[in-house]
Amino acid sequence: MGDRLTVLDVVQKSADFLERKSVESPRLNAEWLAAHALNLGRMELYMQFDRPLQPAELDLMRDLVSRRGRREPLQYIIGEAQFHDLMIKCDRRALIPRPETEQLIDYVVDLGPEIDESFSILDLGTGTGAIALTLAMRFPCSKVVATDASQEALDLAKENALGNGLQNRIELIRSLWFEALEGKGPFRLIVSNPPYLTESELESAEPEVRDFEPRSALVAENEGMEDALVIIRESIDYLEPAGSLWLETGICQHSQLLEACSQAGYQSFEGIADWADRPRFIHAVK
Repeated sequence: MGDRLTVLDVVQKSADFLERKSVESPRLNAEWLAAHALNLGRMELYMQFDRPLQPAELDLMRDLVSRRGRREPLQYIIGEAQFHDLMIKCDRRALIPRPETEQLIDYVVDLGPEIDESFSILDLGTGTGAIALTLAMRFPCSKVVATDASQEALDLAKENALGNGLQNRIELIRSLWFEALEGKGPFRLIVSNPPYLTESELESAEPEVRDFEPRSALVAENEGMEDALVIIRESIDYLEPAGSLWLETGICQHSQLLEACSQAGYQSFEGIADWADRPRFIHAVK
């Protein structure tokens, strides 16, 4: 019998394979997949690099790596993603939470109300629930309402609320933007990461995005701005005086969206850049 492959052998072979498939950060992906296959933390994996793999472990690892080689997103394969302090369950029911959206939360917390104030928050198009749940945690006296037009996404958000012990802090409502929110509010904060890609932007996106994530959470009509424009137009009626709207947006949309904030009657509004210095967020105050 030949020597069995060790964890390190499999990580290296997997990384080489993923690199040939044009996967970004192939070594890191290989390590995450090996940790998942062996039910270890990534740091624990380093302690076990010399360990030989059992045949069943090897089969599972081959399956996971071949899925990643077909460009299925890593977060869907391992079934979760870290978002701020929360572990968020991820699958094809909703968009994978992004680092840019973590930055949006940072702005909301830094420029928002005092953390011990009591007020209401609305998260429109909640998807996995990442924004709503993180804000519920950051503002412990707040009341959070989260909506999505997709019942599947709401089911996932509910699982994430339960998984993070926040199920009593968040009310989930099936609604296309404001349609089912009659009688709700007023809100101190309305936060949304709506669809903002154009058809052509989706076509040229990485296969992970184009082929696996829900299209309805990615693409909007009207040069990618339709959903953001609806939110800007209608949100002002749901905000309390001096309440804030926070939006994540596409990177060529700010002039039109800020004009829409002006027309909607917001008293102040600004575009804010992300870490990569791209105009990514809008903050408008009633």
